[in-house]
Amino acid sequence: MADTSDFRNGLIIKFKGEPYVIVEFQHVKPGKGGAFVRTTLKNLRTGRVLDNTFRSGESVDVVRVERRKYQFLYKETAGLVLMDNETYEQITIPQELLEEKVLYLKEGEEIELLVDDDEKIISAEIPIFVTLKVVETEPGFKGDTTNTALKPAKVETGATINVPLFINEGDILKVDTRTGEYVERVKN
Repeated sequence: MADTSDFRNGLIIKFKGEPYVIVEFQHVKPGKGGAFVRTTLKNLRTGRVLDNTFRSGESVDVVRVERRKYQFLYKETAGLVLMDNETYEQITIPQELLEEKVLYLKEGEEIELLVDDDEKIISAEIPIFVTLKVVETEPGFKGDTTNTALKPAKVETGATINVPLFINEGDILKVDTRTGEYVERVKN
């Protein structure tokens, strides 16, 4: 057990029976009444963000978690097959843990799992930026130099992203997995 004086950004607590991470907090001591802590919490299972106020000194359950690195091997109907980088043990996790980020996942990519004391997987994260090869896109035309013009491009994982007109098939792109947006072209 901990109390509100132990709050820090990134602390994982059990709130309403679910694991939440403290995104932001602020101790407030008004002129009248007792002090309190205003927090922004993110549910690790659903990704839902909510604001909550705790009384100063209120007890909370801290969830002890361990971060483990796994390597993505392949997809199957049961989920994603991962291999532990240290023990080489293989596990299968449901695709829903990664939501739409699974579209940017290619074989050999590293995934970080948050596991609680009961060996239950709380959440899964892939790298913020990945490099993907363009496998299909319309050719860009000379003179199309507008910065805002975009065209769809299909990458090696099957995802379709919007890219600038100068991108061609075979180009390797840096993609932001949080938004699914093109960042830059990577030198071959």
